Amino acid sequence: MDNENPIVTLFGLSFNVTNTIVIISACVIVFLITFICTRNLQIKPTGKQNFIEWVVDFTGNIASSAMSKQQSEKFRLLGFTVLTFVFVSNMMGLPLMLTIDDYQMWKSPTADPVITLTLAAMVIVMTHYFGVQEQGVKNYFMNSFVRPVPFLFPIKIFEEFTNTLTLALRLYGNIYAGEILLGLIASLAQSQGVLTWIVGIPLGMAWQGFSIFIGSIQAFVFTTLTMVYLSHKVEHEDSTDHIKEAA
Repeated sequence: MDNENPIVTLFGLSFNVTNTIVIISACVIVFLITFICTRNLQIKPTGKQNFIEWVVDFTGNIASSAMSKQQSEKFRLLGFTVLTFVFVSNMMGLPLMLTIDDYQMWKSPTADPVITLTLAAMVIVMTHYFGVQEQGVKNYFMNSFVRPVPFLFPIKIFEEFTNTLTLALRLYGNIYAGEILLGLIASLAQSQGVLTWIVGIPLGMAWQGFSIFIGSIQAFVFTTLTMVYLSHKVEHEDSTDHIKEAA
């Protein structure tokens, strides 16, 4: 797990080859799953259509639990995209960790802090964008940073940075730690021949299962917090109505 990632420089910009490969691969996998599951849609869903509709409903429930029904309809597909991308990204390093000439060529994208920080920053910036779109610049600024009392303004600015860091580092820490332990278990299995294989293989399978569980939970948490942060930016006056509706 100490292997470096290959770096390529183009037009004065440095690109991490491994990160580029795994991010594109994650996007392609999500697209293929969605494409395959939405072919030949039927009024009475079966099989793969049942699966994709369940995922859409699941993310819709996440959105509706964080905001009003009207707002959740706008962002349910965003929730679907975030959930599926983060879930696939969390799983990619579990079945395979590829190293070529001491360069790590395959891993989970979310096991890299740069990628998780980028995802988190995109989410936070997006919440501001939709907040301005819903309320206008002046109302958004007043509702998000000045009200209920102006002296909280510095704290609310600081909160935007802490939200970004916690959203990113929670995801990164869990996925990276899982891959580190998988690497250690694999090293243990290969260290002393057949004897350590007998111990290492069941231990590795058990940790694989636990990592799938952790990766699923982290995808759910990331999506839920995305919807919560969005609700804080797009809803203010409607919050009372949402509480009544939820009750």
